[in-house]
Amino acid sequence: METNVNEVAINGVEYVRKDSVSKQEIAGDLKIVILQRGWVMIGHLERIGSDCKLHNASNIRYWGTERGLGQLANEGPTKDTKLDPCYGVVEFDYLTVVASIACKEAVWERKL
Repeated sequence: METNVNEVAINGVEYVRKDSVSKQEIAGDLKIVILQRGWVMIGHLERIGSDCKLHNASNIRYWGTERGLGQLANEGPTKDTKLDPCYGVVEFDYLTVVASIACKEAVWERKL
């Protein structure tokens, strides 16, 4: 006899199996975003009006490059690059953006 349970209710709260939930697609292209006050972040940028979100974001604390942020965007992090994961979404207003740089996703695939 085989039993297959896909959801269960405990104290009125329904829970589902982790493998039964489809993974949410991350909206937006991978970008390095330079914000006011020296914050340099990387993540998948989603913009709706002036509301911005960086999904799967990390703070780039130390570039570790010889040729600046363009090198990071095109070649990915070096052995000296220091990333501080934000463990989720970073939200900010578009007016705080100084500049953004499109990244090659393939070189960042396993780094974020």
